[in-house]
Amino acid sequence: MTTTTSTNNLQVIDAPTLKQWLDTDSVILIDVRESSEYREEHIQGARLVSLSNFTPDKIPQDPTKKVVLYCRTGNRSSQAAQKLFSAGSREVTHLKDGLNSWKQAGYPTVVDKNAPISLMRQVQIVAGFLVLTGTGLGAFVSPWFLLLSGFVGGGLMFAGITNTCALGMLLAKLPYNRQ
Repeated sequence: MTTTTSTNNLQVIDAPTLKQWLDTDSVILIDVRESSEYREEHIQGARLVSLSNFTPDKIPQDPTKKVVLYCRTGNRSSQAAQKLFSAGSREVTHLKDGLNSWKQAGYPTVVDKNAPISLMRQVQIVAGFLVLTGTGLGAFVSPWFLLLSGFVGGGLMFAGITNTCALGMLLAKLPYNRQ
């Protein structure tokens, strides 16, 4: 199934269509998730161009193949498509519902059991640890430590409102999160 939206000619394909294109070697598949997510699991043959470092010149060009973008749910691949449109691309294709739809269709993925846990889970662990630590120290040592919990809570609210997570960007720079 291929559908085209009316704005900027964004083509949306489903997993069976992508599978068919991959089987006939008529597609360049681009994963726009972060490197830790890619290393954890990705579609065979996909190339990583993470949204955080996404520039149109990083997309390989082959006039005989279609470029298809994907992420976990389709949100980041839509954002990457907009960057391509801003750079002058007239037609961009992405996988509807991303990797989730690929897996729901029963298609295989490349899984690395030794890959670091996802960046989002790392953020949740560190933020939770800081809130728990600030609360514990605030209750048993000094109420001033409650500021730590408040600071982390404010940071999480800011991240949700702006879709920018400073803690996530910091964790992404750690060596084990880089490819």
